[in-house]
This record gives sequence, C-alpha cells and structure tokens, in this order.
Amino acid sequence: MAIVFERMTRMRFRCRITGVGPPLFRQAFPMSSMLPDCHHNKIICLIPASTKRCLSTVSTSTSSIEKDDNFVRVRFAPSPTGNLHVGGARTALFNYLFARLFIPFLIFLLILPRFSHFYTDLERSTRESEEAVLKDLSWLGLHWDEGPDIGGNYGPYRQSERNALYKQYAEKLLNSGHVYRCFCSNEELEKMKEIAKLKQLPPVYTGKWASASDEEVQEEIRKGTPFTYRFRVPKEGSLKINDLIRGEVSWNLDTLGDFVVMRSNGQPVYNFCVTVDDATMAISHVIRAEEHLPNTLRQALIYKALGFQMPYFAHVSLILAPDKSKLSKRHGATSVGQFKEMGYLPNAMVNYLALLGWGDGTENEFYTLEQLVDKFTIERVNKHGAVFDSTKFRWMNGQYLKLLAPQELAKLLGHHWKRTGILMESEGLFVEEAVELLKDKVDLISDSENALTNFLSYPLFETLSSSEAKPVLGDSLSEFANSLLAAYDSGELFDALNQGKPGWQNWVKSFGKSVKRKGKSLFMPLRVLLTGKLHGPDIGASVVLLHTLGSGDIVASEIGFVTLEERIKLLKEVEWKSFNNNQTVLEPAIISQ
Repeated sequence: MAIVFERMTRMRFRCRITGVGPPLFRQAFPMSSMLPDCHHNKIICLIPASTKRCLSTVSTSTSSIEKDDNFVRVRFAPSPTGNLHVGGARTALFNYLFARLFIPFLIFLLILPRFSHFYTDLERSTRESEEAVLKDLSWLGLHWDEGPDIGGNYGPYRQSERNALYKQYAEKLLNSGHVYRCFCSNEELEKMKEIAKLKQLPPVYTGKWASASDEEVQEEIRKGTPFTYRFRVPKEGSLKINDLIRGEVSWNLDTLGDFVVMRSNGQPVYNFCVTVDDATMAISHVIRAEEHLPNTLRQALIYKALGFQMPYFAHVSLILAPDKSKLSKRHGATSVGQFKEMGYLPNAMVNYLALLGWGDGTENEFYTLEQLVDKFTIERVNKHGAVFDSTKFRWMNGQYLKLLAPQELAKLLGHHWKRTGILMESEGLFVEEAVELLKDKVDLISDSENALTNFLSYPLFETLSSSEAKPVLGDSLSEFANSLLAAYDSGELFDALNQGKPGWQNWVKSFGKSVKRKGKSLFMPLRVLLTGKLHGPDIGASVVLLHTLGSGDIVASEIGFVTLEERIKLLKEVEWKSFNNNQTVLEPAIISQ
C-alpha cells in the first residue's frame, strides 16, 4: 500500500499477476482530438467482467486502445487534517477488499496528498494528522505495501514532495496548448460570476485569455501580473463513463468552462494533482466517495491531454445519518479514533463498515476481514446511501466482545478498569470472575466501567426509599433480614461462601426452607439486602464474588467499595419501621470498622 501525505490523503493498492509487469502509460487518444470511445480486450478471468469500462465523448474521430488488465492497483485518498472519518475508513476498506479479491500478492497503496476537494490551506495538513490516519488504518488491519513510511517504486508519497512533477506536467500542457495563462484578477472573475447569474447561466469562465496573443501574454508577464494555468475545455461534446457502481454517467462539456490547474502561487489544484498522481502511480481502479463524481469530468480531460490511460472509476455512496443527511460531527462520533476510544473493537468496525452499502446476498451479518476478502465484489456495492445505525453498531460490537476468549476479554477489561482508576490491579482471580459475571451487560469496553462500579456499590438506603422497593418491604423484609443476620452471625453463611458457588447453592436451599420461601420471594430480598439493588447479575455469583473480594484491597479507595462484612453491619443499623412508615432514613455516614 502506498501513501502520499499532505493536504489530502491518498491510499493505493496494487494487485499483480505473477510474471506481468506494471502497465505502460500509453497515449490513450490523439492529443489534438476529443475523447473517443475506448474499448478494451477481454479482462483476465480473475477480474470480474463488469470492471470493463467505456469512456467516450462526441468526436469526429475514434480509436481503440487496450488496457493491461493483468495489473490491478488501487488507492485511497483520505484528508490528513484530523482523524480518519468512518466514510473514509469504509472507502479504504472497499479498496483493500477489491485489491485482495484478485490475487494474494498485492500492494495496498496509501497516498496522503496536500489538497482535498474541501480543504486548500496548507497549514491544516500536519504530520500529526498524517500519523493519526496511518494509526487508524493499522488499527483496522488495513496494512499497506507502499507509502511515505515504507517507500516504494512509485514515490515520493507525499504531495509536498511531488511539486516538481506537477510543474513538469503543467508545462507539458502549456506547451501542447491544452492550458494557457490567465491573468484575470479576482475582481474580474467575480464580475463574470455575477453576469452569469443575472443571465441564469452556469458560473463558468468566459475564456478572456484563451485566445490572447503571445505579445499580450508577454506584456503581462513583464508587468509581473499574477497568473493561473487554465485548462482549455472543448466547447462541444460530452463525456460518458461506465462507473462500476453507478452505471453510465455523462456530462456535457459546455457546462464546465476552462478550469484552473495551477494557482497563481504555483501550487497545483486538487483535480490536477489527483490525475497526475493516479497516472504516474499506475492506478488502474479509482474507488472513492460519490462526492468526487463531478471531479471525474475535469480529470478525464487532463488524462486525455497528457496522453494517460483512464482508470476504471467506482464511486461509493455516502454514509448517512439517521435523518438521511450526510453523517457529520453534529450526529456524534464520526471518526475511527473516537470509536476506538469509546471501546469499539477493530474487527467489529471493519465488519459494520463493510455492511454499509455492501452485502453478499445472504442473511449473514458477521464476517472476519479474511471472509470479507473472499466474499467482496464491487458489483454488490449499493449505489444508494447507507444509514449509520449507532445502535446496531453497538450491538454488533457487543457480539464480538462476547466471542473473545475469556483470557483476552479479561485482559481488555482488566486493563480498562485499572486505567480508569477503579482497580489497583489489572489481572487476577477477581478480574477474571468479574468479567465472566458482567460481560453480558457490556457492549463496549467503556461499558465495563459502569458495570463494575455499579457492582461494587451498595445503595441500600436509596433502594429501600424507592417506590419500586415497596412490594419487597411489604413482604416482611425486616423479619427476613433478621433471619439472614442470624445465619451470618452463626457462621453458616460465611462457611458456605468459602466453598464457592456450590456452597452458596446448598446454603440458600437450606435457608429457603427455614424461612419457608422460594423463587422470587426468596431471591429478591436476598438481592436487596446483600447487593443493595433490585436488579443485577446472578445473585449467587455476585455474593460469592463479593466474598472473594474480601476487604477490597484491589479496589481504589475513591470508589467507596462496601465489603460484605460492612454490608452486614449496615443491615443491623436499619430502622425498618421508618421505611414501613414511608419516612426517609439517611444512610449512615461512617461505617465502623
């Protein structure tokens, strides 16, 4: 995978058939003619037949070319101006899966360009952002074979290091007459837009300097007038491509107008950079977001003028928010880094992103990355927008957590509990048993924080004061508490807990007979008295775990953990008549040791 960093990030993959070299850059059509119909020979069987594409414009002459379809090389171009957006991550994933579809030997090429369609200020591209993008991609398991960090045969892989190349091709276009110098000021350009708006015409450049004489041009250069390079767009004709996802797409050239390829400060614009990069890096398939579809017209004209071969195009639909608008920060977390911090697993994210716009035609929803490589085809990518369902994503992550080996899950949650200051240790018997007890309530790693603190808490007085506890109080809870305290004081409950869960089960059966209770009437009061809650995980496993924890030395003092022994002492201080009379009883502030 290759990577070019800067303003916009671009990632590329290559897949090669053994013994076949990289494609030659051939003149795809006469430099002086319009874009003709392009037909290709039969594609190798490893490549789906639907990857054939046709590019055409209205023209007075046509010619056919052959494309080297034995060589597949794709790229991804995120914008290194922050963390990787989930939409960009999905595009990267689709590129990766498409490359892996063909042959096990591949190059996943990531390029981080300077410019993006949305951001043009150089300052926003930083090496920190570049590293964040690479880190996110690596976390997802999308590893590359070419890039600024590892090099490759098609470098350099940062656009800031490719300025000489862009200038070289800009001069080639100038010498061939495909671009010209434009000396229009910003004021003149704004006036053109206003006039076009009044006439209800597209805001295209009028071509003021398109036919200027050499003398006029040289005079402006002598005066030091700033100028841009504008591409000379044919005034008639149309462009048609067969997008691998969206089908046939066409544009009329008369809606475009001559566009800038080099700014007055000598910096190339996005559409020029992306075309030169894709061509000189031997990109055969461009799989990107649909918002780049309008750029294809300009890029196709540049390809033609430079004599480069057109790649195949596939424009992936946008990821939408529940309100069907484009997913953005106002909808909550949108970057890979944010979801990672929230406790999502990389394999769950890869799985969910793959399902946003793709499916293998079955009811299956769970795929490993290796299975996706085996199942993925570009034909099954939907051209309609996919809604990002955070509830389903969360559920899917929970399923992946539950599939982890017990030791691996305990390591993840134990580390999180220690890092968040709940426990003093990240491993051990208590961690293992706590994970086993609480895992069903954990969909995200971060969920385990609340799950454990809730388990360790003892909100007895708050619970007894709640309206929900009235039926339990009314079922002779005070008499039940006395029987429980007697069992503890006699040592029989303590001895039973020393035997673990089997000991608890034997004791609770015997205790139930002694108080003439069973089922809910037995276990609900036990839960309230020993855990201080009306709901929670298995009461037997909970009490045994509390007993195992003992004095709670591994629990941070800030948590305010109440040991099982301390809970018994609190029960002895409860004024049951006050609760029965619906009077508020304050929890004792200090527990005697």
